[in-house]
Order: sequence, then C-alpha cells, then structure tokens
Amino acid sequence: QVHLVESGGGLVQAGGSLRLSCAASGRTASNYAMGWYRQAPGKERESVAAIWWSGGATHYADSVKGRFTISRDIARNTVYLQMNSLQPEDTAIYFCNLDDLTVNYWGQGTRVTVSS
Repeated sequence: QVHLVESGGGLVQAGGSLRLSCAASGRTASNYAMGWYRQAPGKERESVAAIWWSGGATHYADSVKGRFTISRDIARNTVYLQMNSLQPEDTAIYFCNLDDLTVNYWGQGTRVTVSS
C-alpha cells in the first residue's frame, strides 16, 4: 500500500509562484511514475505533469509547459511541482498521483487559488 501526502497549496496573485510537494510512503514497484493532476470546479480531473521515477523523463500538459516544472528527490521519495507565472485558470485542487502500472494511488489533494 502506498500513502501520498501533499503540501504547498495556497492563495497567490496572478503571476506568482507556488511549489507543491508530495511525499510517498509504503511499498512501491520498481518502475513507476509520479505526477500531478488538477480538478477545477465543474471540470474533469486533468493531468498536469508526470515524471518517471527511474530515469526522470517528464511529461507536461500543453497548458503548463514553460511555467511548471516537475522534479523528484529520490532519497526523500518526494515529487515536487514548481508552478511559476500562475494564472487564474490554474485555480484547482491539485492531486498527487503514483502509477505503478497496475494501481493508481492518489493523495488527498491540495487547493491552489490564483487571484486576478
């Protein structure tokens, strides 16, 4: 079983920055990806960014390319999402995800609100 704990959400003005963290604990497979999804009010959950734990390959949604950066700290089993140039449309609950190719694990979510 994997447990994910997110932190770092909050309220920020447009143009500002936030960094989200997600610490994973528990037994994981040897090959998995961690990432961030978000869900805005009235919208479906969407993928924001992902990183393969082995090798560090990354993937971003087009809407965040050039503004968001996903990274990992292998020793701390933690993934980060650095969010710069935040816009009101980035307002959502952000969920950490771990996909070991058989099971998807989710964090409880952290709220990000960007004011105009």
